[in-house]
Amino acid sequence: MKLVADLHIHTIASGHAYSTVLENTRVAADRGLEMIALTDHGPALPGGTYKHFFGNLRVLPARIFGVEVLRGIEANIMDQQGGLDLSDRLLDKLDIVLAGLHRDCYDPGSVEGNTRAMIGAIASGKVDIIVHPGNPAFPIDLGQVAESAARHGVLLEINNSSLTGLARKGSRDNCFQLAKLVALHKGQVSLGSDAHFAGHVGELDAAAALAFEHLTAGQVINTSCAAIHEFLVSRGRRREAARGPVI
Repeated sequence: MKLVADLHIHTIASGHAYSTVLENTRVAADRGLEMIALTDHGPALPGGTYKHFFGNLRVLPARIFGVEVLRGIEANIMDQQGGLDLSDRLLDKLDIVLAGLHRDCYDPGSVEGNTRAMIGAIASGKVDIIVHPGNPAFPIDLGQVAESAARHGVLLEINNSSLTGLARKGSRDNCFQLAKLVALHKGQVSLGSDAHFAGHVGELDAAAALAFEHLTAGQVINTSCAAIHEFLVSRGRRREAARGPVI
């Protein structure tokens, strides 16, 4: 199954990533991707971006090297109410909003507390994709999260880096169970490389292999740019008119 989009990519703006917007999009174009999402970490993560970085993403072209570029964020869930580290005013300006639990922003708690925080973010209407929900450092009730995400029309991510040993070791079993539960609740998933270096952009094979054990192509949003656009419209997100490629 052809994948056309990588919806979780970082640039040097995240503070602990190593490639620029142009480097990431060049690799994406070379690998035949049609779309990427630039999702640098929210401002609460140490060493990350300042809040106005996200307001100024409007200066980026909608296409670079022929690749459509979604201007987004990987926001931090800050509390058990699902609060995020960026204002609604700035979140509403973005093309796509990812959010998840990260150390230094949220202390791992009980299964009940972690689940409450994640479901709070899902139900807020501000988050389009929950990132790496299979992270064993933040144990959750996978069934409750999968049901809530399906009910609210939010995507759950299968994170490629979590499956290759680059990050969040021990995630595979949780991701496997999560895919089964998404299928049960007729939800959808997003695949993300979570690339922090341009060489990893578009690396989705491990996530795709796991996802397609249980899910149809229609349940994996990365298989169609049209499906991604339809999803974002359903979330109330409207893109500015395309302004053409950089080169």
